[in-house]
Amino acid sequence: MKQMNKSFSFEAESFDPAAIFTCGQCFRWREQPDGSFTGVALGRVLNVSKKGNEVLLSGCTKDEFDSLWHRYFDLDRDYKTIKRTLSKNPKLKSAVKYGGGIRILRQEFFETLLSFIISANNNIPRIQGIIENMSRLWGEKTVFENKEYYAFPEPSALSGITAGDLAPLRAGYRAAYLEKTVKSYLRGDIVYEELCEMPTDKARRALMSLCGVGPKVADCILLFSLGRFDVFPTDVWVKRVMAELFSCAEKDACKKGCEMFGEYAGIAQQYLFYERREQSRENEKKEKSPAAS
Repeated sequence: MKQMNKSFSFEAESFDPAAIFTCGQCFRWREQPDGSFTGVALGRVLNVSKKGNEVLLSGCTKDEFDSLWHRYFDLDRDYKTIKRTLSKNPKLKSAVKYGGGIRILRQEFFETLLSFIISANNNIPRIQGIIENMSRLWGEKTVFENKEYYAFPEPSALSGITAGDLAPLRAGYRAAYLEKTVKSYLRGDIVYEELCEMPTDKARRALMSLCGVGPKVADCILLFSLGRFDVFPTDVWVKRVMAELFSCAEKDACKKGCEMFGEYAGIAQQYLFYERREQSRENEKKEKSPAAS
């Protein structure tokens, strides 16, 4: 399938492509030499750039923006109010300012489910590679700006898949989890529309009935696909920053985050994670630079 080169632009303040696509919520967006980002989502390829308050989407018509990308980029949500509310906590103010251009993407459920099973105890380059190879093997090919891209596989394309079939992905023990979860999904053990109607706690329990889905993976799916901002996914970065800023035991980080930030816990988690991880990377670069030696 060939995707035509078309474009649409809109204005947005709380919208920083670099922050959105590198904050850990998605795995299929890549920075380009000109600073823009190209990614595959919703079965399409899109290039996103920003100048001033204008966001330019290349590979998108106005109709596609209205029907697909407006929701994907969570553009109905008032992030200004969220940031103002969270900034009232003096210990969170710096993180809110640092990651103020983050928006929580509304990603496709099946892709998010499998992607975060793959993400467990894994690093981002390996996660990206596994997902990319899965898409190349079982997803539909699209040509965009003379380059081949592959959509994430439709559930039906993975029908009957086995851990052995997934071996080329080098996903390790996660291959067995993927096999079982795909079978559960195709059987109807988990249904996106039903999850949308459930309270968050019930939806979390339903997700955790799937193979490879623990509390953190479930919360990532709830936040990044179902738009449940009242969850607080915790990895090592978030546990450390919660311990440092709020004297919270690592085992209590999730509960404490939900209690402190309530309906905005999910975006608060993203601000904290993004600032801490990026600052750590900046410090590593300084230590490795010739000027530091």
